[in-house]
Amino acid sequence: MVGDDPARATPLISFVRLHKRGSRTNQASHIVSADKACLVRAFARSFNTPILIMLYDSPTLTCTLDEAGVALLTIQRPERRNALDTPTMHAFADVVARLAQDARVRALVVTGAGTHAFCSGGDLRDLSTRLTADEGAAMVALMGDTLLALEALPYPVIAAINGYALGGGSELALACDLRVIDQAAELGFVHLRRGLIPGWGGGQRLLRHVGYSKALELLMRAQPLYADDLRALGLVSEVAPPGEALPHALALAHSAARHDPAALRAAKALLQAGLRQPYAEALAAERALFPALWVGEAHLAATRAFIEKKG
Repeated sequence: MVGDDPARATPLISFVRLHKRGSRTNQASHIVSADKACLVRAFARSFNTPILIMLYDSPTLTCTLDEAGVALLTIQRPERRNALDTPTMHAFADVVARLAQDARVRALVVTGAGTHAFCSGGDLRDLSTRLTADEGAAMVALMGDTLLALEALPYPVIAAINGYALGGGSELALACDLRVIDQAAELGFVHLRRGLIPGWGGGQRLLRHVGYSKALELLMRAQPLYADDLRALGLVSEVAPPGEALPHALALAHSAARHDPAALRAAKALLQAGLRQPYAEALAAERALFPALWVGEAHLAATRAFIEKKG
């Protein structure tokens, strides 16, 4: 297996893994080279077995893609509550850059391995050795740019918050478009407890979500928030039963992936334009996205089907 250096991580489409339905461990039953993918698909379909393509595989971060175009990015450090050490931060930046170029992806789900933590932020054991101002600036630049790139992915990004999402973990969650949280999980901007502020962009995203006064209150209180509080604030899209955040997030991703990819990307793009541009420019951006979809095959096919049904 490869080391922590993201440059040595498994390249895109290096392996195709078959996962058996109902498997308790969800471990790979077969690993084959990608040049045999067509044969594997035929074999898998004959046994009603889903295929997962391994997009990225490092000791601390994995990313798979299913046949519906839903990618699953998993932080693989449950023994450290999925805290991000420096190699994992670089790996995260690497995989997000790759995902931005992968036209097969229709939606992305981000989660943490295990049942106790989504992401507990930066790994303090690692970061405690990097105490100069320059090192701090380099770290927030790396993760700030990475979460900005995650936010800018052209398709929906959904956080499956299966446990603690504190500090930097809450910033990662807010960089996603939608958040599905386990009923028992916690999310909190607890930075002030350690004499810090959000540095990965979480403060600005929190401000946009809840407004100035509430954002400042949450930063000052520096307390974890529970599922019902987060739903009341509009910070989560769905509260899932205990242990069900990931299945519910994947179901939401699959519901999005069923739409025409161009239309789905345009829907996100028009709303992102409203966040970043003045009103008149955002309106122009929305109108500019429309004509290509109007003559697109998805719209034409839907129109034909409607007319045939009514006729």
